[in-house]
Amino acid sequence: MGTQRLTVAQAIVAHLIAQTTELGDGSTASLFPGVYGIFGHGNVTCLGHALEERKDELPTWRGQNEQGMALAATAYNKAVRRRQIMTATSSIGPGATNMVTAAGVAHSNRLPLLLLAGDTFASRTPDPVLQQVEHFGVPSTTVNDSFRPVARYWDRITMPDQLLTSLPQAIDTMLDPADCGPAFLGLPQDVQAMAFDVPDEFVAAQHHWIVRARPDRGQLAAAVDALRSAKRPLILAGGGVHYSFAEAALLAFAERHRIPVVETVAGKASLVAAHELNAGPIGVTGCESANALAAQADVVLAVGSRLEDFTTGSWTLFQHPDVTIIGLNAARFDARKRRSLPLVADARVGLEELTDALGDWVVDAAWTERAAAERARYHAYIDKIAAPSDDSVAAGEPVTYAQVVGAVDRNKQPGDYVLAAAGGFPGEVNNGWRAEEVNSFDCEYGFSCMGYEIAGGWGAKMAMPDREVIVFVGDGSTMMLNSDLYSSVIGGHKMIVIICDNGGYAVINRLQINQGGVPFNNLLDDCKGPNTEVRVDFEMLAKAQGCNAETVHTVTELESAMDRARASDRTYVIALQTHRYEWTEGGTYWEVGVPEVSNRPSVVAAHDDVATGKQGQRRA
Repeated sequence: MGTQRLTVAQAIVAHLIAQTTELGDGSTASLFPGVYGIFGHGNVTCLGHALEERKDELPTWRGQNEQGMALAATAYNKAVRRRQIMTATSSIGPGATNMVTAAGVAHSNRLPLLLLAGDTFASRTPDPVLQQVEHFGVPSTTVNDSFRPVARYWDRITMPDQLLTSLPQAIDTMLDPADCGPAFLGLPQDVQAMAFDVPDEFVAAQHHWIVRARPDRGQLAAAVDALRSAKRPLILAGGGVHYSFAEAALLAFAERHRIPVVETVAGKASLVAAHELNAGPIGVTGCESANALAAQADVVLAVGSRLEDFTTGSWTLFQHPDVTIIGLNAARFDARKRRSLPLVADARVGLEELTDALGDWVVDAAWTERAAAERARYHAYIDKIAAPSDDSVAAGEPVTYAQVVGAVDRNKQPGDYVLAAAGGFPGEVNNGWRAEEVNSFDCEYGFSCMGYEIAGGWGAKMAMPDREVIVFVGDGSTMMLNSDLYSSVIGGHKMIVIICDNGGYAVINRLQINQGGVPFNNLLDDCKGPNTEVRVDFEMLAKAQGCNAETVHTVTELESAMDRARASDRTYVIALQTHRYEWTEGGTYWEVGVPEVSNRPSVVAAHDDVATGKQGQRRA
């Protein structure tokens, strides 16, 4: 093959365009369907020019904030279950550092994200340049080094030929089920402009398949033995079920062996909520029923979960003295956590081979019946707290989060995709949204990033233009990052956004109070300033960005507004006041740092409660 004379920026764009991938249904699509870009002096003249030259092959979308763009890319990549990768680009300086938070979101959630940031000059001849932060002792350091802790792959291209090996390695990292996460390339401004002879192979078409690692025979046999000896086994479905397209395999495995299933936040909608073996959400944001089963389980098959503290109740949830955790995970790091019995494999393949190896083995019917009883208790509770109660509003009590989620749940239509993130909503949607379809839910709770919601909804809608994307967001997250309401309008990516205003950071206020403290600096009423009674008009905020919007006050009004929102041709915002102290109960122990010494006896008592809870912790 020959070569082509291209700049580094042109070579990047050409290489991205040349990549195709296999989707979950076996069809082929572009691996890189687009770029989110805000241009500055560090990326507009070279990378921006290269993108403009080939804009019909690699579309570029402009957001309003670099963090929002990268969050939208992350949500897009999650919606397509890691099979396609949206890219985000920024200039050097604050544009780049704005993207660091989104990189943390992608990293903690094991999601691919390609970040291309301008950098200072490799030659250093014009240094210091605009937006350069000088490191006195290590002059090669730039703000782009801040991506190192939150990137699975990090490189700075200081010579053109480095790109030929670095960019393919970045792509392979993002597509590796065991190592998936964000990849970052720093692009010095002078290097972007350099032309070099690019081998034709580098810009030739390349196809990528889903990598499905098979389990080791020894690990598989050990897992089978553990399951066969179990009296009360439990399947814990994590996000890896979605990413490996293992929903059907999970269903077949659970039904054949009659094992109850509980879901993590990332794994929600792995099994439809109405299925008789779905015992509900597990963990701190879970329900009492699922957590009761987890406490009694003697074998837990954790499928595609990183087993973080909200799932495990800070490692107090699995209380059986001899519990065995089988870690079925593509990543050895996750499969082996806390002395788990590792089963390193693709989730779908691992479940299929476990099913075959177990044959006709079925768990004791008494355990399945116990799970069914717990499941019925869970749904009865949700039905009760989610029921509309306009009488309470008339009496001066605002609607609860549970009632808001319940209204949307009753209103759901085929194809609906629900999205939420930090604050009070994770516990509420995790319990109250009862999925009727698999892969219909995204709650970012790995990094718990306030501001993910609206940007994420924009990205998810781009990934699924034929589905209704419904975003739940509180007033706190809305105020952190709402400008992608405008992005969704100008781009024609209509979504439904429900903004629940409870007067501040109410769920953190709840934690503050529950741990012996007093309200301070969370609810607006408890903040410092002469005008804390001022409230944002979220309807007007949305209309100012081109959205259709309205304010409602009751569950009945919300249900009616949902009909208008579905009929809208652009993003539709529904705003309402919600209760700041009423929450869905359930959950389990969660370890947080509480002062050992305090002038408040209630804080000291809370510290003692934390210490007591730790006694049941699995420590190794």
